[in-house]
Amino acid sequence: MDKKKFRIAIDAMGGDFAPINEVQGVISVFETKPPDLDIEIILIGNENKIKASIEQFDKGLLKNSNYSIIHTEEVITMDDDPTVALKKKKNSSLYKGIELHCQGYADAFVSAGNTGAVLSTATILNGRINGVSRPTIGSFFPTKNKYPSLVLDVGANIDTKARYLYEFAVMGSIYTTQMLGLEHPKVGLLNIGEEESKGNDTLLEAYSLLKSSNLNFIGNVEGRDILLGKADVIVCDGFTGNVILKFAESVLDLFKTKLKSFASKNILNTIMLGLLKPAFKKVFAEFDYQKYGGVPILGINGVVIIGHGKSSPMAIQNMIYKSIEQIKKDINKKIEYALTKSILSTNN
Repeated sequence: MDKKKFRIAIDAMGGDFAPINEVQGVISVFETKPPDLDIEIILIGNENKIKASIEQFDKGLLKNSNYSIIHTEEVITMDDDPTVALKKKKNSSLYKGIELHCQGYADAFVSAGNTGAVLSTATILNGRINGVSRPTIGSFFPTKNKYPSLVLDVGANIDTKARYLYEFAVMGSIYTTQMLGLEHPKVGLLNIGEEESKGNDTLLEAYSLLKSSNLNFIGNVEGRDILLGKADVIVCDGFTGNVILKFAESVLDLFKTKLKSFASKNILNTIMLGLLKPAFKKVFAEFDYQKYGGVPILGINGVVIIGHGKSSPMAIQNMIYKSIEQIKKDINKKIEYALTKSILSTNN
């Protein structure tokens, strides 16, 4: 049997530092990939800027690597409305990359660009997996346990129905099982209390659906339970999830600022923090988004990975590897099977 080639399309103009970080991330992939991993990278964006970045950072590695550049004139900015890519900027790196993936010329698409634009474009062009009402985006949160918690939705669906929350739980469970190796991940429903009677009508109905499912549902969890690792998968509406995500992103910066302020007060404080620096470095690593690279849009017919706008070269590299891992494990087919099976059982 012929060895599988993984063709990954990169939005080279997405992100705050494009295309520099995207190019460096691609170079890093070719530097670190195992010899038996066959990768083709398609960089999409302004050809002159991409080539300038290659000339600046590549040491000759890409000359013997399997990559290509597709030139586009337009760029979707972080301030653009999510529908702009679909209506006005079809010659953008974001749109062209998803289009290539949709047409089968790429096995996955990776972007650190406008999340809303990636989500809406991928949903329209690729379509939803059979059985999925709404695609979702999740984010990993560090916990006191060995594994992080996956919280979803974190912004894709502001308003949700009970059925959506159930589907998020199914998709999140499959993803954590396949990507983290967790057997029977614990699922929690984010609520204002642990009691089954808590929450609005949507949460009460979602609780009933989850309780009667074959998921490892442990009941309601509260905000404090996320970092405690009480559940491996936590589902909520996108409004709540996005607020939690943005708040969590600020905590590490605040902690670092406080440490710098403490150190600046006197030499003794500086020495104390210097001695603790190796320990702090290990702790901070657990909060580093680069570790996970990006997160997939779960529920679409395809593999689309979205990264932080500030994604570093390491994060871009990990996003590419994450997309390949998702292809290998055929997560979409597992999601379709699980959800269509649940729909059939509901209708009987």
